Amino acid sequence: MAFTDLGDVRLFHTDDGAGDTTLLLVHGLGSDSHEWVHHIPSLAERYRVLAVDVRGHGYSSAPETGNAPRQMAEDLALLCGALGVESCVAIGHSMGGQIVSHLAVEHPSLVKALVTVDPGYGFTGAVAASFPALIERMREDPVAAALRNDQWTSTGATPQWLREWHRRRILATPPHVLLQAFEAMFGGPDALGVRPNSDGYLSRRACPVLTFWFDPTQAEWEADLFKDPHSKAVTWEGSGHRLHEERPGEFLLVVTHWLRSLA
Repeated sequence: MAFTDLGDVRLFHTDDGAGDTTLLLVHGLGSDSHEWVHHIPSLAERYRVLAVDVRGHGYSSAPETGNAPRQMAEDLALLCGALGVESCVAIGHSMGGQIVSHLAVEHPSLVKALVTVDPGYGFTGAVAASFPALIERMREDPVAAALRNDQWTSTGATPQWLREWHRRRILATPPHVLLQAFEAMFGGPDALGVRPNSDGYLSRRACPVLTFWFDPTQAEWEADLFKDPHSKAVTWEGSGHRLHEERPGEFLLVVTHWLRSLA
């Protein structure tokens, strides 16, 4: 089945491939699991691959409340249980990086390794200082604010089709979901989007972590939080926020090589 009911939410997901290791692919805010279409066929040759639309996104239902990364992580834990997944490698982009980190901290027996892709946590300085104003704009018009905020995700090398694809996904996301998720990521007293909130919590991730950043200072910061010696921070300067979609072939090579090194 492509849908699983979990009580207050109905999640859409695909389940491809087979193998001893399950990969759980988690998208970012205002997106959906289609952002992994470049990666699923190759990954499914070696692994079981679950790609999920988190609550409020894509084909999944959009409850009026609870559209926050912590609850999305709990949904995924329930989904894994329903699908018979006892352990997985959780891979998350942007907001998905927060979601899979919550999953690793709160359900350590479920997550044996993490891959985070330009994750939405640990910001400081001018970026962190901008979040209160961004949240206020989100409250006024979530869709318009999300579209404006999305402009920073691209560089001159980002394909135009990729920008348009994500613009359309934002337009398709319910406004209350955009607001609730963004505010939970960057506005609360325990929001992982800003330091120092992120540091102590992310340090509780005991499993191996592979993280990708386009900002070397962010990569260096996160590397100091790793607990497992197999963890690794990768920097792709010049890439945009969606580096796994801009450079899918290279992304797959790095991820699969790292996964093999854990065996």
